[in-house]
Amino acid sequence: MPVTASRRIEAEPGLNWSGRVSLTSRILAVNIFALALLAGGFFYLDSYRSRIVDGRVAQATREARLIAAALAAVEPAERPALALDLARDTGTRLRLFESARETLDTRAMGLRNFVLIDPSTESRGQAAGRFLDALIDTVVGAERAPLYRERKPGQAWPDVLAASAGRPSSSVWRAPDRTPVITAAARVAPGMVVMSAVNARDITQTVRLERFRLSLVLAATTLVSVYLSLFLARTIVGPLRRLARAAIRVRRGRAREVVVPRLPYRRDEIGSLARAVSDMSQALRARIDATEAFAADVTHELKNPLASLRSAIEGLGRIADPALRDQLLAVMRDDVLRLDRLITDISEASRLDAQLSRAKFEQIDLRALIAAMVAGRAARGIERGVRLRLDPGRGPATVLGEPIRLERVFDNLIDNAISFSPDGGLIVLALEAGEGEVIVSVEDEGPGVPEDAREAIFRRFHSVRPGGEAFGKHSGLGLAIARTIIDGHQGGIAVESRDDRLSGARFVVSLPLAG
Repeated sequence: MPVTASRRIEAEPGLNWSGRVSLTSRILAVNIFALALLAGGFFYLDSYRSRIVDGRVAQATREARLIAAALAAVEPAERPALALDLARDTGTRLRLFESARETLDTRAMGLRNFVLIDPSTESRGQAAGRFLDALIDTVVGAERAPLYRERKPGQAWPDVLAASAGRPSSSVWRAPDRTPVITAAARVAPGMVVMSAVNARDITQTVRLERFRLSLVLAATTLVSVYLSLFLARTIVGPLRRLARAAIRVRRGRAREVVVPRLPYRRDEIGSLARAVSDMSQALRARIDATEAFAADVTHELKNPLASLRSAIEGLGRIADPALRDQLLAVMRDDVLRLDRLITDISEASRLDAQLSRAKFEQIDLRALIAAMVAGRAARGIERGVRLRLDPGRGPATVLGEPIRLERVFDNLIDNAISFSPDGGLIVLALEAGEGEVIVSVEDEGPGVPEDAREAIFRRFHSVRPGGEAFGKHSGLGLAIARTIIDGHQGGIAVESRDDRLSGARFVVSLPLAG
């Protein structure tokens, strides 16, 4: 099994806020932030209004120059009638100044096309519009135009003073209802200036209409966004909360009571997480059950030699016959050896899973490893004349694993085959390359394993020994340890009948080839 390391990843300082904010709040915040960008359109409308006003100011300046040229081209007696016609056509209020003194006013002549609205006479909707205008102007820092007021006799208009010097001039004022008033002045003749004034309420109405439409779009978008955010939060946060509650109950030690939702209808990452957590909790339950069973088995296996040892010690003090004392001492030695063997195997079996999870796998030539083991056994000699033979086969046999652990597997299988083999029997180890894996078989000529016991022999402390073997020579953990090691190497181990139908057992180990 490849080494996996878990490392705590510290959050960056700029992202620490996210750990303190719920997922629902974050989803809403992200979507509302996008809406805030849309709301920026309100401020864009202020820029749009400024551009319209600038265009109207330029237009008013041009009109003032044209009106001045037209008035200069006619006789003084004809100027009042012409001024009325021009004011009516352009929608402006025209005034004529001579030496800064007003001599003509189209409003005084009866043309009332320049009327300022009293805010107190307007509806609540207009008042709300003015409030919104003031609010946006304040937020964007728009320059506030001066309030338009009529000049008293003797007070000159700034545009008139500028035009008297020969420079056409224009200004933007603010009416009491916050609509723009545009004035422009141009020189008609030396000492004579014409000034136009228009209350451009249409600009304010256009901007407010666009702002109202944008408000409707923003309100509808906000409602849809909030609904979708809550729906998204429910589909994400709800299952996560259920999983979190189940995980907390598992952590508190009530794993047997917890049913972790698997969410089979979810085919997304949440569903994958739910099924992974459910599988993890089931694996935890299985591990707890296995630990409890293992503890019970250990207690049972240790009690037998301890009871025998205690009985021998109690009888030793009451027996004077030297032969019987020697027999009891032999029993005690066997029990001590059995306890030592049990404790060693139990210790290895209990630590095996953890050790395999931390193991650093390397590439192993399985053919060379088994060949060295067979040669070493043959050099040391095998009891009862049992023979070993290796059929190396052909094809790749390189696997990823831990050499010492794999040696333990094949040592256990060879020891098991030797103990069940008849005197002079033959044990054959064969390698065969399969599809993406290498298969190692160990065949003996013993009595074989009954079909109904072929799974049970891999359980811990399950021991079926050949007749005539002294009791307590094996702990019953060898095949269980072998399966644990092979499982940790992502392989498989099983027992079956021999292919040639002769008497004996055939253990088959499969390991994935190194990529």
